Amino acid sequence: MAGVRKLVKRIKSAKNIAQITKAMQMVAASRMRRAQDAARAGKPYQEKIMEAVTALSTTIEQGSHELLRPGNDSGKILLVLIATNKGLCGGLNTTLFRQVIRWFPNQPQIDFITLGKKAQQFAVRSKASLLADFSSDDFLGKAQAVTELFVQNFLKGTYKEVYIVFNEFISSLNQEPVMRRILPVELIRSPGHTQTEVQIESGDMLIEPSPDRVLNALLPHYIEVQLRTAILEALASEHSARMIAMKNATDNARGLIDDLTLAYNRARQEKITYEIADIVTARISME
Repeated sequence: MAGVRKLVKRIKSAKNIAQITKAMQMVAASRMRRAQDAARAGKPYQEKIMEAVTALSTTIEQGSHELLRPGNDSGKILLVLIATNKGLCGGLNTTLFRQVIRWFPNQPQIDFITLGKKAQQFAVRSKASLLADFSSDDFLGKAQAVTELFVQNFLKGTYKEVYIVFNEFISSLNQEPVMRRILPVELIRSPGHTQTEVQIESGDMLIEPSPDRVLNALLPHYIEVQLRTAILEALASEHSARMIAMKNATDNARGLIDDLTLAYNRARQEKITYEIADIVTARISME
């Protein structure tokens, strides 16, 4: 009897867990769709601002702008690490942190700016220098402050290179760790887009007051857009990974319910069989 009661309690607990994980799966799916839509909506703007910066950079002497020049050789490397505030998203963070260790083996010699409590905990465990932590619920709201922080430190010569590391959203089932150098700025031209073509396009523009001053105002904004794009990709990856993890948890809970129900039915049937056998034995003994 005690075994049957224990099975009933376990079945009830498994059902409660399945309800919770199913609700979390639906919430994560809804958030993932919103994050995907936001990431897609921002891509045209990101591409256009990149084209404008690339075109303007060809009108000035190469390396003349301080954000385009290589950083101080004696400076350190700064890593802007974007992870999650919460867990329950499978191996998303673990895979990201393993890649960080592969890309940057000497953790104590690297400074971190972290977005997400999991990233902050990783930096502390790695005994690295934590320049700042922005582990709020609104990563996008902190993008401007993060950009200003690492740009100012780069211009002061504290850092020779600044990288962003995050999970890029490939599909609902696939998220890949990505490392991008954000300072000094790398101007990536599309395949087949020659230097001459860019110069011709920039010649059709009316640039006021001057290409230098326009580029000087545009580059920090371009860098911030790169960071915002990385944040949106990381958010989409987080919600996608959590949706899949909760779906797997729900499926596992339901499988456990089936197994426990089968065990409960067997125990109950066995108990009934023993009771019938006791009745028959007692009846025979009375004859």
